[in-house]
Amino acid sequence: MPHASNIVYCDGPDSPHAFDIVPIQPRKGSLDAMCAFCKGRGQWNTEIDLVSFRCKRTACDRCHGAGWVETGSDPVGLPDIEISPEGYPQWTLRFEPADEVTPIDPEKPGLSQT
Repeated sequence: MPHASNIVYCDGPDSPHAFDIVPIQPRKGSLDAMCAFCKGRGQWNTEIDLVSFRCKRTACDRCHGAGWVETGSDPVGLPDIEISPEGYPQWTLRFEPADEVTPIDPEKPGLSQT
């Protein structure tokens, strides 16, 4: 049985319903300040149904979903997967410069532009 819906598409974090039902992330580790791009949430809605509140979200490319950023010159450690010498995937920690800002294409949210 079909249900009523009112689906809204968000072009980015500046859209009116981008942060509906998206909580602010708790500060973890040594990250200094809330991400100015996602306002501390680490993600935003790309599509949300204003009736059922079902949504599709994308992670923030600036803070990598943490909601917090490093303001100094310390590198930021990000969890990543790499192939071990035996050919198996394994978790690792990848470090990126704190001042590196990745531009976001609103046509392809969640995909950084390199």
